Amino acid sequence: MPGVDTAQVETSAQVAQEASPALVVLSGRPGTGKTTIAREVCRRLGACYLRVDAAETALARTGAAVGVGGYAVIHELAVSNLLLGNTVVVDAVNPVPEARMSWRDAARRAGVPLVNLETVLPDREEHRRRVERRVADIPGHEVPTWEVVQSGEWSAWDEGRDGPRVLVDATDTAAAVALVLDAVCRPNG
Repeated sequence: MPGVDTAQVETSAQVAQEASPALVVLSGRPGTGKTTIAREVCRRLGACYLRVDAAETALARTGAAVGVGGYAVIHELAVSNLLLGNTVVVDAVNPVPEARMSWRDAARRAGVPLVNLETVLPDREEHRRRVERRVADIPGHEVPTWEVVQSGEWSAWDEGRDGPRVLVDATDTAAAVALVLDAVCRPNG
């Protein structure tokens, strides 16, 4: 991991593994690195990984209307795993305030801290490149085109409305993982 103190990343991972469970939610537009970062954080923490895309794709395969169903399924799975004492990392776009606020309810129900993170790619061309090179990794999942990403619903994060969050520049994946691990180690600042 170039430019990142791997010893610090490992120390952060060890501390986070020993910490109380938390609900860690990675939000952001498609193609900003949520899945890559979430998977690596889960590997390091031994945390439960829940991806809304997987739930939505599975629901669509059954012929069920998806709508908010994928989010509802992941909320319940998150609470169930949190109540078992597991840290849960959620990978979801969360494009609107209602989606973001629902994670607060899930964390409250489980009695755990909520760690909100928003992944971004400040370089528009890098974001476009990543979106255009994406390949579906779930059978039946259709990755959005750049045009769909640009025109998709997205409300800018407002901490007064959506709650506090850590902004994660996902340009350098290793640095982003280190930042997320640090946030998990100190969920309340």
